[in-house]
Amino acid sequence: MRKFRVALVGAGRIGRIHAANVASHPQLSLSHVVDPVSRSAEAVAAGAGARVASLANVLADASVDGVIVASSTDMHLDCCLAAHAAGKAIFCEKPLDLSLARLTRAARDLADARLFVGFNRRFDPHFAALRAQLAEGAVGKLESLQITSNDPAPPPIDYVLVSGGLFRDMAIHDFDMARWLLGEPVSEIFAWGAALVDPAIGEAGDIDTARTVLKTPSGRLCAIANSRRSGFGYDQRIEAYGSAGMLRAGNVVESTLQVWSEPGARADRFQNFFLDRYAAAYAAEMAHFADVLAGRATPLIGFDDGTAALALAEAAGRSLADGKPVRL
Repeated sequence: MRKFRVALVGAGRIGRIHAANVASHPQLSLSHVVDPVSRSAEAVAAGAGARVASLANVLADASVDGVIVASSTDMHLDCCLAAHAAGKAIFCEKPLDLSLARLTRAARDLADARLFVGFNRRFDPHFAALRAQLAEGAVGKLESLQITSNDPAPPPIDYVLVSGGLFRDMAIHDFDMARWLLGEPVSEIFAWGAALVDPAIGEAGDIDTARTVLKTPSGRLCAIANSRRSGFGYDQRIEAYGSAGMLRAGNVVESTLQVWSEPGARADRFQNFFLDRYAAAYAAEMAHFADVLAGRATPLIGFDDGTAALALAEAAGRSLADGKPVRL
């Protein structure tokens, strides 16, 4: 069985997760690690038996089959363009870029790219099961969605300043989930937002709390609730309301242990970190990238999906600024 050699661009938090998943896959081998912080690159490379290299060296190496782009967001698109020009398959973290105009201009260059965009929540077994039941008509015809996505606590302000804002950085996952589940394009969007969690986020010109409503041409509605702070763990829920009932994928707890006593029932806490909550999804993403490299699959999430999700994020920002719905 052939092993495919992949290079990792970005040795930060998510890069380390991808490196571990490459190491655990029987058809993948991590060959190179690229990161401007040499200490980070060396640590990841040493753990995987890879070597530290520059992006130029990686792209010039004919033995490298694919590139995982987990760099800072402002470098995603440039890395994808360079990797595609070098003939590499690409697995890029979301979003593809922070600018819809710039991403649109790159459409022609990336039209035939083997590009897989890392909207990992599509690979979550709980959400995938919900979609499968929806497709099978378990609750009849879909009418509306409720997507809840709340972080346990706000990120450092240094991260917020370079994140692209709540809609591009955080809610973009939910915009992709909405597109995936609604089954038709979004035609209208309306967003409210405020800085209620951390005053520093508001001072930086961003929001930390949002409520967004999407509408499709047939009238299906999706309400998305976002907050940078839940106060009780990583809060990830989806409810799909159909003509014959409701499907619900709820939060995941640390264990199934429950204590029943005189004061009542007590369960374990919700998982408190996105890398724990979506560990299975990240592993499934890497397995899919292996299938892409082997020619067994085409990317399930591609350039058009990345562009459409960013278009919804930008439209939400315009709606927030103008105080009125935006037609797409």
